[in-house]
Amino acid sequence: MPGPGLEALLASARDGVSRVHRDGMDLVLKRRLDAPGDFFQAEARGLEALAATRTLRVPRVWAVTGHGIVLEDLGRGTPSAAQWERAGTALATLHSRPAVRFGSAHPGWCGDSVQDNTPDTDGHRFFAERRLLPQARRAHASGRLPAHELSAIESLCDRLPALLPRTAPVPVHGDLWTGNLHACADGELALIDGGAVHRGWAETDLAMLVLFGAPPRRFFDAYQHAAGIGADWRARAPLLNLYPLLNHLNLFGTGYLPRIKDVLAGYR
Repeated sequence: MPGPGLEALLASARDGVSRVHRDGMDLVLKRRLDAPGDFFQAEARGLEALAATRTLRVPRVWAVTGHGIVLEDLGRGTPSAAQWERAGTALATLHSRPAVRFGSAHPGWCGDSVQDNTPDTDGHRFFAERRLLPQARRAHASGRLPAHELSAIESLCDRLPALLPRTAPVPVHGDLWTGNLHACADGELALIDGGAVHRGWAETDLAMLVLFGAPPRRFFDAYQHAAGIGADWRARAPLLNLYPLLNHLNLFGTGYLPRIKDVLAGYR
């Protein structure tokens, strides 16, 4: 176990991500002097919540401050076919624990965007009012989303109950692009970057896994078998991925606008 002084180690580290060996352990230090709000505290809460499910591996949190976090270094490797299948089954297990309310007791962070997790018992209202509409209105206010597209998203939010199934909230990673499904040194798949963890629709995690690349088919086959579902979630993925696309529009610019327009065109 690392000894005392990790907070001091963070304070002396350079901004960014660095790796150190201390007290016989390999550690990852993530530091940002300009980190917003409780950015790193949210990551620590999310990772600890994921670890408590005892499903997919997550890095252990050793220390956290307002400007950084110290994590177990999982290394980097190449997963085998069997490890992809185990990860798919484990994610289905993570998603098999229904809760009463969507959201969380604390706000989260999806990248540098604050994520309103105010609890709600209605998933369609939660997805509209806590996810799509805040991002869309923010993008419109900055000039990145034209009024026509904002209107289309507002109209789409009214139709969500007809377009998305009513399912229970479950623990979700919340920012599960392929880069956050990390292959450890031994090939085991792990969840990293837990700042967006909350209770939401399981399909939001599946959808984001096909937004920027995708795990191999055997991962999804194992998930679907364990969850007892078919592949029809893929037809709903574009609508669910409006949220991360709008977030990327706000964070990184109008290069994401054509993809948003393509999604909206499919629902007019």
